[in-house]
Amino acid sequence: MSYSPNMKMGKILANKNAKAVLLKYVPQLLEPTEFPIMFVKLNTLEQLISRLPESLRTTDIVEKLYSELAALEELEEETGYVSPASNYESESVILGSARVYSKNSVEKWAAFEVELHGPHHGNPFIDVTLEAEFYFNGKKRYKTLGFYDGEGIYRIRFMPDIEGSWTFQTTSNARSLTGIKGEFTCVSPSKENHGPVRVKNTFHFSYEDGTPYVPVGTTCYAWVHQEEKLIQQTLNTLQASPFNKIRMCVFPKSYQFNSNEPLYYPFEGSLEEGWDFTRFNPKFFQHLEQRIADLGNLGIEADLILYHAYDRWGFAEMKQVEDDRYLRYLSARLSAYRNLWWSLANEYDLMWAKEIEDWERFAQIITENDPHHHLISIHNCWGFYDYTRPWITHCSVQRIDVYKTSENTDDWRKQWNKPIVIDECAYEGDIDQGWGNITGEEMVRRFWEGAVRGGYVGHGETYLHPEDILWWSKGGQLHGDSPKRIGFLRRIMEEGPEEGLNPLETAWDAPSAGIPDLFYLYYYGFNRPSFREYRMKTGIQYKVEVIDTWEMTINELEDVYEGKFRIELPGKQYMAVRMTKI
Repeated sequence: MSYSPNMKMGKILANKNAKAVLLKYVPQLLEPTEFPIMFVKLNTLEQLISRLPESLRTTDIVEKLYSELAALEELEEETGYVSPASNYESESVILGSARVYSKNSVEKWAAFEVELHGPHHGNPFIDVTLEAEFYFNGKKRYKTLGFYDGEGIYRIRFMPDIEGSWTFQTTSNARSLTGIKGEFTCVSPSKENHGPVRVKNTFHFSYEDGTPYVPVGTTCYAWVHQEEKLIQQTLNTLQASPFNKIRMCVFPKSYQFNSNEPLYYPFEGSLEEGWDFTRFNPKFFQHLEQRIADLGNLGIEADLILYHAYDRWGFAEMKQVEDDRYLRYLSARLSAYRNLWWSLANEYDLMWAKEIEDWERFAQIITENDPHHHLISIHNCWGFYDYTRPWITHCSVQRIDVYKTSENTDDWRKQWNKPIVIDECAYEGDIDQGWGNITGEEMVRRFWEGAVRGGYVGHGETYLHPEDILWWSKGGQLHGDSPKRIGFLRRIMEEGPEEGLNPLETAWDAPSAGIPDLFYLYYYGFNRPSFREYRMKTGIQYKVEVIDTWEMTINELEDVYEGKFRIELPGKQYMAVRMTKI
């Protein structure tokens, strides 16, 4: 197949001969711009040519360019597949002879680990297969993947969900690692351990033990890739914040305000000499899982982003077999952490090298190799993914309108019939980009608007910093006005109906949520009424509270209200009214 004008630039640039043709005729296409190279790669050659000045895209130049490209054959991509070794250890090795370390007991929903000290010749990452089956009362409950952790150490992780006696047995193509048996006891969970988060009541969430969970999230893409001092500062900030979910990337990030190299790289090799995608860097993944454990200790869910387009290292453009190997390895390492959510991508539609069939394959790999069935979704940029797909547990949404976002929540609920999590509604800050310079007031308004429409909005912050330490990517400290007000909203939501806030059709000009006749929460946003009249059922009495969502005050009115009544309001923005049946 030859190169054509309607081919994505990423595919053309992957061939050095095709790239040379572009440099010969239209070098302007490859000149640095204010936009990342990913936006160039995402477009077709024809689209980019059409944007050049007419003097640079004459008929003669374009015809010669297309003709020379058509004469080149598209490079056949090597699969890179390497099958596991059929004779990794000789027949002289005793079956199940590897040294084994594991605890005798573990609490429910905690990570139980089997550590095996075994062979490490060749390349154990691809040469060795390792699995374990876990049994409760003699019946198989789960199968999990094991993984190689470097220096001759293999690990198998598992999150038991039933108290009592468990047994396990390993299977491997390495004789010393196969047929190993063991047992342990699952004891009752500690006070703060409620299990993994699950979808509840179609649009909401709870922990597995039934404790309600109200996701109040923030975004901090590359915080795990910073220096240790900054990482600890981020954890300290999170501990004092209202946030109980954080969006974060596996891979490092390259974008505005993000030019530093990460602490560790996920694969052996270097940017200059290339990466060996058959050899993972255990230090990278040990560091990542320690950060996930740190978040778990703070009661924070790690919404882990597996891919993104903001990449200068080549991790966004791995081959199919490399992607698949990475996803299986990640599943094996992390699935036993209860505070984990899977996000296949941040802005999946910016990744030129991935098609819908790739994302569907990725979802299958994760769901088949995560025995504990953590929440999973995928995040958009320009256009929504098909959130009706059965593997998607909740909708991870970015705004597709400059101004309206949370206002669409109730429509999205009807469209997809799943929880709506607006993970990116823009960021409180003062950078030059429209997505990163809304006010704290507007951030809080979007949170409230989404909440009373039955969804969950996410926070982010992008205030300029002399050392480019912006919370949205690197973490550090929070500087904005919205976090403590978001914490106030979290309190209001947690005090609300146990089944979650569901939208009500009570007024044409203001959203509301609650349970008819029992509980109502009205929000007036940037409007500023000086009073409101309410018409409720006669015979039901209500306690009424006027809430200033910005000043974070709750004024409980002295009277008891019934039927038709009028409530005086201060004539200012960001007010809410809560009514509770007496």
